[in-house]
Amino acid sequence: MSRDDDTDMQAKRRAEMLAVLRRRGIASEAVLDAMAQVPRERFVPDHLAELAYEDGALPIGDGQTISQPYIVALMTEAAGLGPESRVLEVGTGSGYSTAILSLLAGHVFSIERHDTLATAARERLETGGYLDNVTLSVGDGTLGLPEKAPFDAIIIAASGPRVPEALRAQLAMGGRLIMPVGSASGPQKLTCVTRDGEENFRTEDLAPVSFVPLIGAQGWQR
Repeated sequence: MSRDDDTDMQAKRRAEMLAVLRRRGIASEAVLDAMAQVPRERFVPDHLAELAYEDGALPIGDGQTISQPYIVALMTEAAGLGPESRVLEVGTGSGYSTAILSLLAGHVFSIERHDTLATAARERLETGGYLDNVTLSVGDGTLGLPEKAPFDAIIIAASGPRVPEALRAQLAMGGRLIMPVGSASGPQKLTCVTRDGEENFRTEDLAPVSFVPLIGAQGWQR
């Protein structure tokens, strides 16, 4: 297969993915357009490129995964981003969600605890031209980035026993925090926390999910 044929095939698969997302209820045209622009196959291991647009999670190394397209879309849509939004992403992973967020928000601050994943994600994001409004760092994402707060949206791509208090405190008024909450290896619920006041947080469950554990000072500890 030639490079052009491969590109055409991936474009077809991307279109099919978007059709699945629409059928599953993703309604934000901005989110769908961003996902149409980002070539997911460049954010998964080469030997899994043919599976890039299937609606399932894929391993990316260091015991981590790239979330299924529907969950990426659902979390991004729930965050309610605008062109001026400041976003904190906990768990850069492969950089796929980071790239999508960069097309929707004013600035994205992304934290990854694995050096190897952070390095690889930086290379992919730089190659794709997504770094202009993205700041990457390595560290404990459960503590956030208090020096850069407040954030209009915080998206956590790993499941914790509860929402870290450090991240609640860094959420702007009216901002939304999207995170899977539950057991490290059992039932989890994708949760949206909206800050309605200084000490007032409203919580909504979005969907049952299965994520890798959130490791850190205010997550699961190892």
